[in-house]
Amino acid sequence: MPDRYKITQKEGIHFVTSMVIEWLPIFRTGAYFDLIIQSLKYCQNNKEMKLYSYVILDDHFHLVASAQDLKATLGALRRFTAHEIINQLKKDNKQWLLKELAFFKRKHKTQSDYQVWQEGFHPKLIITNEMLIQKVEYCHLNPVRRGIVRLPEHWRYSLARNYILDDHSTIQIDALPV
Repeated sequence: MPDRYKITQKEGIHFVTSMVIEWLPIFRTGAYFDLIIQSLKYCQNNKEMKLYSYVILDDHFHLVASAQDLKATLGALRRFTAHEIINQLKKDNKQWLLKELAFFKRKHKTQSDYQVWQEGFHPKLIITNEMLIQKVEYCHLNPVRRGIVRLPEHWRYSLARNYILDDHSTIQIDALPV
């Protein structure tokens, strides 16, 4: 794996992307979005993760975050959410999605019948304030670029609501260190 996709500063602020395997659209209802939100809150409260920016779309999420050991924190988040997503899919009788998650599962993944997340989370170290602002704006505008909403603050699962509307009802974010 290239160096650009490794965490080089354990406690640094990173922009990370986590994609559902084969970009399957799992996040279509509140129950699935809330699994990610609750996991992020857990990491904030129990793993000392600082969350500066986020957006969750139907098939991936982006974060600007830091933690004492971000790699371990994100690994735990992804393992937990994968387990919970599979349970929710079973509960909702989403057999077609479960079949897709089983079909696309990598052969070396022997601990589960399914694979939710693509391998890796593509961390990029934030090295300047300009880069930090660019990644935050990228998160703001992602739902607009995808044609989901007209204005960034209309997307409930994005920090745009926190900044633009001062609405912290979905999740509390940390102040930008600029």
